[in-house]
Amino acid sequence: MFLQSISHAVPTPVFTQAECWEALQGAPIFRQLKIRSQAMLEKILLGQSGIVTRHFATNQIEALFSRDAESLNKSFEAEAPRLAGAALKKALVKAGIAAGALDALFICTCSGYLCPGVSSYVAEHLELSPYTYLQDIVGLGCGAAIPTLRSAQGFLNTHPEATVACIAVEICSAAFYLDDDPGVLISASLFGDAASASIWSGQSNSESYRIENFDTLHLPESRESLRFTNRGGKLRNQLHRSVPALAARAVKTLRARSSVPDSARIAAHVGGRDVLLALEASLGCPRLDASWEALAQYGNTSSPSALIALEKILEDTSNAEPIWLTSFGAGFAAHACQLTRTIA
Repeated sequence: MFLQSISHAVPTPVFTQAECWEALQGAPIFRQLKIRSQAMLEKILLGQSGIVTRHFATNQIEALFSRDAESLNKSFEAEAPRLAGAALKKALVKAGIAAGALDALFICTCSGYLCPGVSSYVAEHLELSPYTYLQDIVGLGCGAAIPTLRSAQGFLNTHPEATVACIAVEICSAAFYLDDDPGVLISASLFGDAASASIWSGQSNSESYRIENFDTLHLPESRESLRFTNRGGKLRNQLHRSVPALAARAVKTLRARSSVPDSARIAAHVGGRDVLLALEASLGCPRLDASWEALAQYGNTSSPSALIALEKILEDTSNAEPIWLTSFGAGFAAHACQLTRTIA
């Protein structure tokens, strides 16, 4: 399938890490943490995390870490369709395609749950055709973007004349949780809200990128290293210190299985500073500039992050080298695919 456009959207409210630290100190939950936990938050938020700013779907960051389960759920229900729709509108304009021309819409998320899914609300708000095929993909965590693209490819293999949209959207602020677990504290210091939308067709009619060579690696024996659990109705991120090394090994395995040339550019899920450093060391590749830039601007946005990095790479239209896209997350699972420039 062939890329027509890609765009991302983030909520308007933006905060520096220092502003997050200042707001956090005023939250009642902060005073309930152990001194060691408070010191860890200060070290991450004011240290060299690689993050400059994060975007949240609220202006009230003082309350971000103290909301009850119901308010967190309501935040996701309100903001996920809104942010997904904003990203899709930008991608449609860039592609010169009307929303009503979409034949299918695929949406992935893990930071909340809706039934019917986010796709139903986006389809309504953007006035998609009532015959548009809608598919929601949940439970794949930060790595979900590439499996979602793979599902879209399956649809286009059956309907090559179709035009489809894929959206990765996460309201990570609707899954913030604090306790004295180091993994929980790290997660609260890294994640931000974002959505990425891309438009694809089964046929190329101009210079574009073809996506192919999808691959996936599942490591269920490492499932407990990175996953969501549920505490009192709230999503709680379970993050083990082994994740950077685990991600690096998994991605290296996929790279060895791929046919992508050494010269290929790499767009990777940002994870965090330690994850990107581990990836670079494992792959022996140049600095992952696009992923570092996405991390600095938005933090770890979960499933949209690899696509935001891809969008940044595609801004350099003078470079025709293939792109290797990789994501990883809960499962533990890692995914990859290749984008190659084509001329019709």
